[in-house]
Amino acid sequence: MFDLQAKKTLSVSLPIIIGELIQFSLHLIDTLMVGQIGYRELAAASLVNSVINIPFVLGVGITSSVAQMVSAANGQADHAKVSHYFFNGFTLCLLAALLIAGGLDLGRNILFHLNQDAMVAILAARYLHVLCWSLLPMLLFLTLKQFADGLQKTKAAMCLSVLALPMNIFINWLLIYGHWGFGAMGLVGAAYGTLITRWVLFLVFALVLLFHSEFRHYFSAHRNQLQWSAAAIRRLLQIGIPASIQAGVEVFAFALSGILMGMLGPVQLAAHQIVMGCATFAFMGAFGFAQGSSIRISTAWGKSDAGEIWLIGKGALAMALVYGLLCALFFFLGSALIPALFNNDAHVISLAAMLFVFAAIFQVISSVQIVSTSILRGVRDIKAPTKIISIAYWVIGLPLGYLLAFRLGAGAAGIWIGLLTGLGLSAITLSTRFIRKNKIVNTIQPIKI
Repeated sequence: MFDLQAKKTLSVSLPIIIGELIQFSLHLIDTLMVGQIGYRELAAASLVNSVINIPFVLGVGITSSVAQMVSAANGQADHAKVSHYFFNGFTLCLLAALLIAGGLDLGRNILFHLNQDAMVAILAARYLHVLCWSLLPMLLFLTLKQFADGLQKTKAAMCLSVLALPMNIFINWLLIYGHWGFGAMGLVGAAYGTLITRWVLFLVFALVLLFHSEFRHYFSAHRNQLQWSAAAIRRLLQIGIPASIQAGVEVFAFALSGILMGMLGPVQLAAHQIVMGCATFAFMGAFGFAQGSSIRISTAWGKSDAGEIWLIGKGALAMALVYGLLCALFFFLGSALIPALFNNDAHVISLAAMLFVFAAIFQVISSVQIVSTSILRGVRDIKAPTKIISIAYWVIGLPLGYLLAFRLGAGAAGIWIGLLTGLGLSAITLSTRFIRKNKIVNTIQPIKI
């Protein structure tokens, strides 16, 4: 039964994993193509990613509430409620996306007050001015994806993401370097490439949901459910806000680590961008599996099936550990070779090779941590994990990293050691929290959605 549940979870998760890897590949491709211009452009991209990830992840947390409520309604076979929560979730996420994109654009001058290299800050401000508006179509796409994922129809978003990859590469090639009559726009060209690709991705997915036979009946057969509801918004926010805070606390910690790297110098920031980009790319596999696990557990939660929740959770944790170990082995073996793919500066390559050793450890710990967080979210255990993550990063991890890097002279390695310490404590505590089977089983009550 344990193996069967693991296989079912993997079946739901695999398209999500592929989609997440491809989506992050768009970011990784930008890093590769921008890195060929120069290390200051690479550092500027890293700085913007550090700043933009914080509000973006807050938006992603809001979109995650759609999958949770849709999957719970689907578990109770209530198709009208599925439509109702999708409509209200999309409206909520549209408002959140507009606020996030507009706020980033209006506040982009903060980049000049983060004690960064002057040229890096100038390049970053121009990049952010365009890139921030790509969050609007991206968050709307993710809302549609969360709806489909909540129904365990995970292949559509994956297929569209596959098509987006070559399109993004082609547009980047045109705009970054200047081909076919286009002027070379450099770093800003990468931002426009991302903006265009994300709008196409969202619009095509919207058409698929409206007209495909697997989805269209949720819009046509239940039109009376497509209306604003304060109660539905409140339920979505009860999940979305804690999820946003939970993710935001963690991502803010990593974003601050990027800013701290920039304070050490542009070489350290560029090396950190390479390593963190690769580490995050590999992490997307665990992240996608965590989403699939959470959706399956939320569906079982809708059915009040405690035994199934326990089996799904155990299988998910075991597979997360295996995946993390495989990624760690790859990073250990490739630590001296991977950095040269992104940049040709000898100092950047040397530092990045050293940091890849820390990134290898990161893979194991982060895989267990994200799956633990997600399966707990599936049983609506959100507040306590948020406190645990906050303490692990902000009371222990970041202060330790700052102390090692700036007071004890450990430099970039010190920041990574601090992050890994906080992440490790979080992973151990959260996985232990779920493994206490009696606690999980005893909290399950028939739920009203």
